Amino acid sequence: MADDKVDHIELGNTPRPSTGGEDKAAQVLKESGHSVTLTHENNKKVLRKIDTCILPVILAIYFLQALDKATLAYASVFGLVEDTNLVGQQYSWLGAIVYVAQLVAQPAIAYFLVKFPLGKFMAATTLLWGISLTCMTAAHNFSGLLVSRLFLGIFEAGVAPAFIALTQMWWRRREQPVRLGAWYAMNGVTNMVGSLLTYGIGHIPPSTLKSYQIIFLFFGLITIAYSAVVFFFLPDNPMTAKFLKGDDRLVAVERLRDNQQGVENNVWKWNHVKEAMLDFKTWGWGAMMFSISVPSGGVSTFGPLIISSFGYDQFSTILFNIPFGAVQLIATMGGAWVATKLKMKSPVLAFLSLPPIAGCIMLLFLPRSANAKAPLLVAYYLISVYPGITPLIYSWSAGNTAGETKKKVTTGILFVFQCAGNVLGPNLYTTDEAPLYRRGLLSNLALFVVLIALYAAQVFYLMILNKKHANRRVAMGKQANIRDRSMLTVKEGYGTQEEERNVEEPEENSWEDKTDFENENFVYVF
Repeated sequence: MADDKVDHIELGNTPRPSTGGEDKAAQVLKESGHSVTLTHENNKKVLRKIDTCILPVILAIYFLQALDKATLAYASVFGLVEDTNLVGQQYSWLGAIVYVAQLVAQPAIAYFLVKFPLGKFMAATTLLWGISLTCMTAAHNFSGLLVSRLFLGIFEAGVAPAFIALTQMWWRRREQPVRLGAWYAMNGVTNMVGSLLTYGIGHIPPSTLKSYQIIFLFFGLITIAYSAVVFFFLPDNPMTAKFLKGDDRLVAVERLRDNQQGVENNVWKWNHVKEAMLDFKTWGWGAMMFSISVPSGGVSTFGPLIISSFGYDQFSTILFNIPFGAVQLIATMGGAWVATKLKMKSPVLAFLSLPPIAGCIMLLFLPRSANAKAPLLVAYYLISVYPGITPLIYSWSAGNTAGETKKKVTTGILFVFQCAGNVLGPNLYTTDEAPLYRRGLLSNLALFVVLIALYAAQVFYLMILNKKHANRRVAMGKQANIRDRSMLTVKEGYGTQEEERNVEEPEENSWEDKTDFENENFVYVF
């Protein structure tokens, strides 16, 4: 009987009158005319539907996006550099220009993500970047490739920010690390599947199209075709999702109440913009994104060339890139799973930063000889743990930011830092420095060390913010401690009266589109 009490709790609080800036979830709950009871059973049922209907569409989009960007690295193995007469920093700039375009596009993207339906936005961008990649087939020199990559970057600019918004819109804070990690783990799947597909394409007998042109055409057309799937199967929000019937839509909304972050609001609020810009933690996460993106940009662009420098031919190089993807996948999903279990991300981030440090040191000091091929590959695979870091930083930021406009602006700022790092990263490696790539590896090593210091500083600041909110609650006549149910399962989140005797229930602020600073009930997570 005690378990039944734990599993059932009435959450259908009557929403306050709309103020014009209210979250759309409040409008839906008011228009429904009745409340719902969130239980362990109906929460599990709706979560399963969301994971089944939303997550696969997102995973495929990110897989194609990662694959389309990686085509440049695959093409480099099959003679792109030589056939298009790339010299000096030109190949590096082909890798970097995507991120220059994404960086410049971020202010517009942040605005679009507030004003436009997310599902339709993603369908349009998927179609347009697929067209851009397909056009690379016709590029025969540096300028043609550069223009194609520029448009590829512009149309891919909204993918990661939109996915952060989708993750906040569909999943509880406790559920977000694994789901966010899942779509980011597609980078690892891309390295495995993309390497195998490229290996097969590379064996196609010579024709009017060269191997690297076939790579661009093949993956571009697949992306164009998939944009239709996105249009028809990715809903704009939980309130309009066709796969949710009856009260399931209300349950999907109620699941997000404890996040204290809202679901969707199309009102652009300049005070949110100002707060995001003046928020120290925004820049802390931005610094982290820059620090991880410099090595990410360099290794993702030059990874196959680094393996090739160990003394392998083009087909062996492609095959040896497959374990790199497997390590990425394990690190990303493993890190997200551990962070969910610990209910903390900072310790996991610190741990994930250690293997890349070891890998950089090994590559810097191991000799380039036939006898050293195996340890060199091990070093390269140790570095490949780094992709597990980026989604956890995004998840950490997403879980600690509230207010619709502030969420979008904060994500945009982080992505600007990520793009800046990805622009710099490939330019720290040059084909002239092969096979040692000493400048790139030294800079990567330094930044992995810097990351650990940034994690510690951010945790300290979040502790200060939690203390300030607790003092504010006391000043308002409330208890200092409140229960943060968003990091718990539904079954864990509601204890007996004895367990909750000294824990206050937060009042209803969930659908008022308050920022995390404005909402005294917001609890920051480490």
